Amino acid sequence: MVNLFVPKETGAGETRVAATPESARALIKGGLTVSIERGAGEAAYMPDSEYQTAGATLVSRAEGLAAADIVAAVGAPAAEDIARMKKGSILIALRATAQPGITTFSMERIPRTTKAQTMDALSSQASIAGYKAALIAATELPRYFPLLMTAAGTIKPAKVVVMGAGVAGLQALATARRLGAVVEVSDIRPAVKEQVQSLGGRFIDLPMQESGEGAGGYAKEVSADFLRQQREIVTRHVAAADVVITTAQVPGKKAPVLLTREMVEGMRPGSIIIDLAVDSGGNCELTKPGQTVHNGVRIFGISNLAATMSHDASILYARNIQALVFEFVQKGVLNLNMENEIIRETVVKGSS
Repeated sequence: MVNLFVPKETGAGETRVAATPESARALIKGGLTVSIERGAGEAAYMPDSEYQTAGATLVSRAEGLAAADIVAAVGAPAAEDIARMKKGSILIALRATAQPGITTFSMERIPRTTKAQTMDALSSQASIAGYKAALIAATELPRYFPLLMTAAGTIKPAKVVVMGAGVAGLQALATARRLGAVVEVSDIRPAVKEQVQSLGGRFIDLPMQESGEGAGGYAKEVSADFLRQQREIVTRHVAAADVVITTAQVPGKKAPVLLTREMVEGMRPGSIIIDLAVDSGGNCELTKPGQTVHNGVRIFGISNLAATMSHDASILYARNIQALVFEFVQKGVLNLNMENEIIRETVVKGSS
């Protein structure tokens, strides 16, 4: 039988786990054996006893790596861990790189197709990041989000600008709207306008001499002149905003700079920027990873927001892993069919 091992994450601040008791039970039912490193689910509030009840075996890290046919992780394991894996085994993780003698699946390479939706880890984790970004903004802003009518007078609703209407941006929009804010959204893809409006947002119309629509619905890199025109229009909206949430990323590229120093300096004192693109360079020129920059406007460069909701983030990610594994393991038999688009596109080139 195919043996899948899930190690405990060792990355700084990483609280997620690549299998839950729910997914372990499903994988076992599908013909695999599942082993879990002791304590792997603790940070996600999933104790060892629940994995045992699901039918998984608890092992040490060294035992699990040495015996595994498949190692499923959130972050790519360290070099010394990879060295313990069997030749010919499979590694599945986010941002995984090619390794000699190992077939590596990198979860952010999952194609944006209907069939692969259940495996789309970028979307499942981005949704959480967008939700948390809106909550953090509401907590940190020195104002109410909703319209408030009191005996002492009326408080106007907060104004939120979301830059990027992908999964994270749309979730930030929906959450901010539920909290009562007025939300405007900027995006270089005109096709998302209807989605923005359906969630109660106002779409900031931009000049569309060129489209920012990339393969699979992702944004693509656009020209410097287009970005300049975009900034000129968006600057006016940003200057009036209480909160700006930036989410714009281009697969395989450095995140575009959407908020310049001058734009930030034009914002009102007490305003907040939450830059969700910090791990790929940041959408704001002044963002610092892992820090809050304060110069009248606070800029939050929070990495890995999904890990702040470890339980539900793990549930979604584990389901993504489960769906991918069942793409190449059926009835306990492993078959890496490179004719399969999902397998072909997700395997890192150079893996063997």
